Amino acid sequence: MSIPAPLQKYLNTRAARGPWQLEGCVRSGFAGTVVIPALAEEASLLPTLASLAANPPEHLADFLIVVVVNHRRTAAPADQADNQRLLQRLRSGEAPAALALAWVDAASPGRELPEKEGVGLARKIGLDLALSRLDFSRQPLLGCLDADTLVEPSYLGALQQHFATAKAGGAVLPFRHQDPADPAQRQAIAQYELFLRAHRLGLALAGSPYAYISIGSALACRAEAYLGAGGMNCRTAGEDFYFLQRLAKTCGVAQLQGTTVHPSARLSARTPFGTGRSVERLLSEGSDAVLCYPPQAYRLLAAWLQRVANSLDTSAEALLQAADELHPELGQFLNQRGWAQVWPALQRNNPRPKALLAAFHGWFDALKTVQFIHQLCAGPWPRQPAATALPPLLSWAGLAVPTSLQDQLELLRRLPWNCRLSSLI
Repeated sequence: MSIPAPLQKYLNTRAARGPWQLEGCVRSGFAGTVVIPALAEEASLLPTLASLAANPPEHLADFLIVVVVNHRRTAAPADQADNQRLLQRLRSGEAPAALALAWVDAASPGRELPEKEGVGLARKIGLDLALSRLDFSRQPLLGCLDADTLVEPSYLGALQQHFATAKAGGAVLPFRHQDPADPAQRQAIAQYELFLRAHRLGLALAGSPYAYISIGSALACRAEAYLGAGGMNCRTAGEDFYFLQRLAKTCGVAQLQGTTVHPSARLSARTPFGTGRSVERLLSEGSDAVLCYPPQAYRLLAAWLQRVANSLDTSAEALLQAADELHPELGQFLNQRGWAQVWPALQRNNPRPKALLAAFHGWFDALKTVQFIHQLCAGPWPRQPAATALPPLLSWAGLAVPTSLQDQLELLRRLPWNCRLSSLI
């Protein structure tokens, strides 16, 4: 099977380097792969694999499932022992026979991850190693899961159906966290979901092209989009956020429909932020540990994005003055990031309006958007409880506001997330 030139270039220049290799399935010619990093996941991984195995045989035959068992050399002895047991179980054939299953040993002596690396590198190792097993004449797909995330029997088929017609090269999947048995933990994950979904709603109402939720177990892309984005980054946390941001800039990110993934709601301190750490903080510190961004921040963001879109031939000085008039914090934010030099350069390098607007959003990206909102939260508009922040956002969207937070969460879960809410406003 011939290797396309973009793939060969990526393998030569950007692929993960190390002693890692695929074990297990030796077949090639797949139409896609699903990569699952696993750190001390002996108890969780097999149920996840079983949920994948419940997909139809014709889809299972098309996808290589790759598990990357990983830890650093300094990992806790209990985690190292768990990983070795998991590797033994994989090598003994305990995983469902229906899967085309391969795994990577990034946990045995001499194969561990470098000390400053983590889940980002683990995902990258699996994705990079799988690339050479894919048939690029079939426009292959890459899916990312976590070892404690359950999928539905529609998962693999939904991936193929979506990318058969999608223009965007990246996708985020609908998600719903598993319901914990413990009531306090159930309340904590509901509050965290409210935060995530309220933020996405605010970004959509503001017209941001980054109006999606970044969850590592709920994303996918075409393999060619992965190559074009330079591959997965190696961050120990937030790798999903930065990877999706890169996809949004290079090929677009859309919302996939037709299936739902179910991440675990368990608490964890493995990463400095994210679901596990947020649940842990909510349980230990109370409901104020995770608050929503204020609706005023999204209103200001909407006004700024609209002003730029309507003023593409305007000078940097005039736009900065307009930003100051919208709110002094916005003018300060832009000044701190060199707006006076950035905007003329964008105008000079992008003479066509559509290209200039895209370049602006490439500069005022997902990271800058969050940084701007954080600056507002540290200044004039502090974060708010969901009960305060959500009703104005739902009203802005033209939606009736349910009385209870649980009903508000269910409403947010049902929103058509692959649009800019234009049909709702």
